[in-house]
Amino acid sequence: MRYIFYALVPLLVLLAVTSSACVLAYLITWGLDDPSLLRKLIIRISQILLLLSIYPVMRLLKLSKDDLGIAEKPLFIRQLFKGFGIGLLTLLPIFMVMAIIGVNVFDDSQAWSIGLVAKKLAIAFSLAALIGVVEELVFRGMLLAGLRRNMPVIVAIILGSIYYAGLHFLDSKSTISPATFNILTGFQLLSEAYGNVFNSENTTAFFALLMVGVFLSVIRTQIKQSIGLCIGCHAAWVWQIKMSKSLFNTNPHSEYLSYFNGHSGVLGPLATVWLLVILLGYFGYKKGFLSAK
Repeated sequence: MRYIFYALVPLLVLLAVTSSACVLAYLITWGLDDPSLLRKLIIRISQILLLLSIYPVMRLLKLSKDDLGIAEKPLFIRQLFKGFGIGLLTLLPIFMVMAIIGVNVFDDSQAWSIGLVAKKLAIAFSLAALIGVVEELVFRGMLLAGLRRNMPVIVAIILGSIYYAGLHFLDSKSTISPATFNILTGFQLLSEAYGNVFNSENTTAFFALLMVGVFLSVIRTQIKQSIGLCIGCHAAWVWQIKMSKSLFNTNPHSEYLSYFNGHSGVLGPLATVWLLVILLGYFGYKKGFLSAK
């Protein structure tokens, strides 16, 4: 029963954040007299509120920098670079396979130049860094630290990864009619968004993101004060995904497309198995290394 209570606490926090976002988004949308903005505003305000909640939740749970895995500045910076390298090494093989077997086809419709590529590299890197910092501080930092205090590590890792994966599908596709727009409209969208988490069409992508969460959580729990590694790795993954979307088009006629169908057109069954193999290899090596001592 105690585990169930602590497992549901993050969900209650998320419900409070998203419900508050619905009200704030309605007020802004009503003031601007543009109901079409409501959906995007709910998403953005929810993200901002989650970010702003990090410090007060840390104080409430009495979490220190060490609990979140934040190392001293010199080590933290080194971890960012090492983590970025881990991210490149772990996901780049997937992109190489996609290019070799013709799932990804170079986009020759654009007038490519050094300046254009540099611009896309910079934008993708900036967004990737922001996403890496925010999501890792929330999920592998605050959430994982809070769960580990009240349940076994493996349970905390799986549960935290479920929340991480599920949050990516918290979205609604409904259009809003000005005639029916009212303060409850946002909550209707929110209800649809939570229902979308359980959409069977998202199963493949969900398990891929679940494995991403487990992979990053293993890094966080196997190495003390390692949130920098997680941030760097996460940022590298996002950066590669965004650059791949900029440089390549997906071949819809490829017979191998199903192996990559998932989140962002990359995180599908192959990525799930690949990350699992890496984790099994790591634990197998660790067990053999310790046995040899």
